[in-house]
Amino acid sequence: MNKVRKLLMAVFGGFLALALVALFYQRFADEPVDRVREPGAVAVEVVSVERDTVRNLRTFSGSLASRSRFDVAAKVGGQLSSLPVDIGDPIERGQLIARLDDEGFVQEVAQSQAEVEVARANLEEAGSSLELAERERDRVQALRERRVASAADLEAAEARVLAERSRVRVAEATIEQRQAGLRAAELRLSYTRIAARWEGEGDSRVVGERYVDEGTTLTANQPIVSLVDLRNLRAVFQVTERDYPRVRIGQEGTVTSDVLPDETFPGAVIRLAPQFRESSRHARVELEVPNPEERLKPGQFVRVSLELGRAEDAVVVPRDSIVRREGREGVFMVESGEEGDKARFVEVRTGYIEGGRIQIAEPELSGDVVVLGQDQLADGTRVRVVGRGDSGDVEGVARFDEAGEVR
Repeated sequence: MNKVRKLLMAVFGGFLALALVALFYQRFADEPVDRVREPGAVAVEVVSVERDTVRNLRTFSGSLASRSRFDVAAKVGGQLSSLPVDIGDPIERGQLIARLDDEGFVQEVAQSQAEVEVARANLEEAGSSLELAERERDRVQALRERRVASAADLEAAEARVLAERSRVRVAEATIEQRQAGLRAAELRLSYTRIAARWEGEGDSRVVGERYVDEGTTLTANQPIVSLVDLRNLRAVFQVTERDYPRVRIGQEGTVTSDVLPDETFPGAVIRLAPQFRESSRHARVELEVPNPEERLKPGQFVRVSLELGRAEDAVVVPRDSIVRREGREGVFMVESGEEGDKARFVEVRTGYIEGGRIQIAEPELSGDVVVLGQDQLADGTRVRVVGRGDSGDVEGVARFDEAGEVR
């Protein structure tokens, strides 16, 4: 009996459950399923698509170097007796920066002067001998005309004149030789006074390094100090094969440094290597940077920005509007309809990037693009515009990865 009762209760429970299911189905059968499951509209912020000029700005890392840097060296060997300049001192063109012990060179000059005086005395002696020989020849010639002297006497007198003339020429040549030796000795003496001399523009330099101290015995051509030009620097950097065709001599650019983050320095390309390094496939580029206030220093790390192209009247949207869906790059456009605003995903092909703006190369776009809230959107999602931004001008520089692609 108990078993029958339990069976009847189970059957009754089953019928009751079926009745509840039928009641629920009847209650919601006339309403669409998507309305039951449809979430609320997503709040988004939009900006209007604009048409503007976009520049292809590329940033390269490099370092600064002085346009002119050279070592001042001693042309003769000797002991360094004076070096009054040090690192950082300004140097004017022709300024005396070092002295060598000149005692030995002074003696060489004195000896050369004495040799010149001896040569002059020899010349005077030879001149006197020539004068006597000429008088003797004239006397013999007069006697010969009166047939008192023989022809042999006259020939002997003329031969002596020729010999004395040769002595005079030798004495004159000896004087020139001794004078040349004197000038050489004086020149070597002048080399003991070491001055800063250079060709080219600019009348001032700065001591970059000091290699020796007073008392050092120098050899010929041994560097003493290095001088650098701080008012004209060069930013040296490397470009890839992709960017090389768009870089040209005279192209303007800007230089920034982490040391002076709020300042930019203008420059222009002055050198472009005609070949690439096989190891890196990069070519060297030099950008001249005027530095009249000497705020930049050689050796500093800098970033060089060059405009490698531009697009006029281009379709421009904020970079923040670009999203990826299923491996595709695109933007969400807002479409208005009878049922309200909806987000429509549009696949795009991007172009140049300048600061916070990006060019849309394809397709042509117009209207409003979502810049905030797109992470919650899918194609066809209902949206509610809660703010409208100003795309305006966004300062900055495009960022690229090592391969030159947009990051």
